[in-house]
Amino acid sequence: MLWTIISILLGLWVLGLIFDIAGGIIHILLVIAAIVFIVNFFKGRSSSRG
Repeated sequence: MLWTIISILLGLWVLGLIFDIAGGIIHILLVIAAIVFIVNFFKGRSSSRG
């Protein structure tokens, strides 16, 4: 599910760069997706240790 969201946002970001559509909004969404990915990565890593 997370990978699907990340890939969709990444695709929208690339389309936004190409066609210059809603650039600011897409960049904000990409940053949010990156933050969610990093938080999920560290939570998954710390729970697998315990």
